[in-house]
Parts: sequence; structure tokens; C-alpha cells
Amino acid sequence: MKIDRLIGIITVLQNNKKVTAPYLAKKFEVSRRTINRDIEDICKAGIPIVTTQGNEGGISIMEGFKLDTTVFTTDELEAILVGLKSFDSVSTHSASHKLIHKISPNRPTLMSLADSVSIDLSSHYKDSLAPKIAQLRVAIQQKRVVMFHYYYNKGENDKRIEPYQIVFQWSSWYIFGFCLMKQEFRLYKLNRLWDLQTTEEEFIPRE
Repeated sequence: MKIDRLIGIITVLQNNKKVTAPYLAKKFEVSRRTINRDIEDICKAGIPIVTTQGNEGGISIMEGFKLDTTVFTTDELEAILVGLKSFDSVSTHSASHKLIHKISPNRPTLMSLADSVSIDLSSHYKDSLAPKIAQLRVAIQQKRVVMFHYYYNKGENDKRIEPYQIVFQWSSWYIFGFCLMKQEFRLYKLNRLWDLQTTEEEFIPRE
């Protein structure tokens, strides 16, 4: 589709100081004439494109022009940051500060807006909780079976589960997974499990 190609050309120009029409034609599998028409359309859309001739010539976005590619409103970004900051309370690293500098470095007031709301998801077990959450997130992404020693009201035993989801409910953190011994899905409270290990055994997600 033409709109996809126009967006692609703009992206290429943003990431490269200068490119040639033959390069764009080959990349997008169209003729040079089509690229020339696309460049005209991009200019009409308000993005200043400069073309220069000669051996060092090419196509580029006018020097000094910055295209705002942020697709979130301030309210939307604030909501995202509040959510990230709440997860920072049980994480081994801060995601919210990294995000604000990546997607909106020119809006310093955004972090102060997000600071107006504070959600602390940590507990008395924060020091041991954060590493467990980090390890389980990787295991879920890689679809690997995990093992741990579990303590409960009637005793304790070893568990092997397929981890599916980290859950925060009833003011506590849990791992939702399929118990290979019981052959059923269960919730396990994170502050009751210890000696967490990620195995090399992979699993196929169950329905």
C-alpha cells in the first residue's frame, strides 16, 4: 500500500543522513518515478525534503527539522508511567525513567505528573520478591519449566510447574502455572516459594 511505503520512506530518511532515489526504489521495489512522486507527496504533507545532485547528492530531511513521532497523548503517557512506576516497586530496575527519556525527552513535566500518583506493590518480602518476579518473567517468555520448594499451612514439598502468568491479587503476588505433579492449574504465593530454579525443559502452552 502507498501509505505504508510513504511511512517507510520517512522512517528511512529519519534514520539516515542521506539516501539516493535508486536505493529507495530498490528497497521498496518500485520505480524511481514512483519514488519521486512519493517524495512530492511527503513534501505536501509538511515534511521538508531536500534533494541534491552530483556524486555526493541524494535525498534527505531538511537539517534541523524534527518530526514528532510520539503517538501518545500526555494523559496516555501519564497512565503508562503510573503503571510502570508501580511495577518498579517490585522490580530489580527502573523501567519508568528509561521510558520517559526514550519516548519523550522534551517533556520533563511528564514525570512530575506521574509522581502525583503512587502505587506501591511491594511488601515486607521485597528483597526476595523482585528477583523471583524477574526470574519468572524470563521463564514465562522462554516457556521453561521451573522448580521450587513450597511452604503451605499443612507442610512443604517440591514443585515443578509450567509458569504462565505473574499475578497480583488479594494484596499478594502469585505465579499461575500448571502443576506437573497434580496435572492442574494452580496459584502459588511467591513469598511461600524458595530455591526457585529455571530448568532447561521447555513446554508447549496448554489451552
